[in-house]
Amino acid sequence: MKIDLADKAKELGLKYFLISYTDLFGSQRAKLVPASAIAGMQKNGAGFAGFATWLDLSPADSDMFAIPDPTTLIPLPWKPEVGWLASDIWMDGKPVAQGPRIVLQKVMAASRAMGYQMKSGVECEFFLTTPDGSAISDPADTAAKPCYDAAALLRRYDVITEICDAMLAMGWGAYQNDHEDANGQFEMNWHYDDALITADRHVFFKFMAKSIAEKHGLRATFMPKPFLGLTGSGCHSHVSMWDGDRNLFEDEAGVLGVSQLGYHFIGGAIEHAGAIAALLNPTVNSYKRINAPRTISGATWAPNTVTYSGNNRTHMIRIPEPGRFEMRLADGAANPYLLQAGLLAAGLDGIARKTDPGPRLDINMYTDGHLVKDARRLPLNLLDALRAFEASPMLGAALGEGFVKSYAKLKHAEWNEFAAHLSEWERRATLDC
Repeated sequence: MKIDLADKAKELGLKYFLISYTDLFGSQRAKLVPASAIAGMQKNGAGFAGFATWLDLSPADSDMFAIPDPTTLIPLPWKPEVGWLASDIWMDGKPVAQGPRIVLQKVMAASRAMGYQMKSGVECEFFLTTPDGSAISDPADTAAKPCYDAAALLRRYDVITEICDAMLAMGWGAYQNDHEDANGQFEMNWHYDDALITADRHVFFKFMAKSIAEKHGLRATFMPKPFLGLTGSGCHSHVSMWDGDRNLFEDEAGVLGVSQLGYHFIGGAIEHAGAIAALLNPTVNSYKRINAPRTISGATWAPNTVTYSGNNRTHMIRIPEPGRFEMRLADGAANPYLLQAGLLAAGLDGIARKTDPGPRLDINMYTDGHLVKDARRLPLNLLDALRAFEASPMLGAALGEGFVKSYAKLKHAEWNEFAAHLSEWERRATLDC
């Protein structure tokens, strides 16, 4: 049954709607619409100038309209008279091909045509810092191994529980929160679901965490590596394929309880890891996490080689239990829609071509990885990842050539801006060369 947003406004006491979309850089854009105008917006969308955000559009392009998806409606937990809505962006009567939510839906349609539904869950790691982001927010959080530190977790009780209470009220199935491996770092978990639902919730979670932290005088950052000596923030994704109520990755007779279909999906993720890194690790800073030296706690908890294993966190992919796997490559900067789209596209290609993931490695890659002579390295920087991304025919076909071209263009510009920056390290190291 169609959801009428005007009726919902009356039912929930909403005064305004925040009609939002996510651009290619993961930034959330929105217009605040009074409830009295929502009927027209639900039909025609809220108008935007696409050039003003990261979508590779020009000032000469037509108006862009964000058509809200009424099934995503969430009254803001910290401002309940405002209803948040995820939207699909349209221009000249057609979906904008490079819109991240559009891209994910395109890959999901291909998955449905093959008879599969991807379900996923994400583990969102983030830091709570001072408002300017220069230091962690808790000066007492100084342990050498701070992971699961009860005292440090409870000192941020008010922030963490306000976010968790909101997820519980929204029916997300929130089930645990913890202090992570870095000082000042936290992780919050909710139940897995359809990939689009997970992506929408991931977008909202980041917005909510930042907003509630700000309300408490703090800053929540999902930057992959905000502090060089500390463990970076990942966004591990747990993946399974379904047909109705049947988990197609689960097989009692399969190795580690995973079906042949599941291993073909893993094979696709392994084959295309370098290319999808441009989506899962989308910033210059991302590569300071996946290619980092050992941190204060003793390990980075991030991969740097394209390998998989059983319940072993030193690999890019681990199989923690039957019926699913965990992709550990993505970081906190990943665009929630493009993370799911890239991973699904790679997996579908692996399924279609029955890709063999190769032998499982049951070794500690942090200490013995150098002994594996044929293990592929992940990209060392954003430029390497972008080159692999652009060179992938599979991603062009699955995500759309228009999307690939636009994303690569904007990310190359970002890399060039970084490369043009003169750092203090360069001056110290080469001023007297």
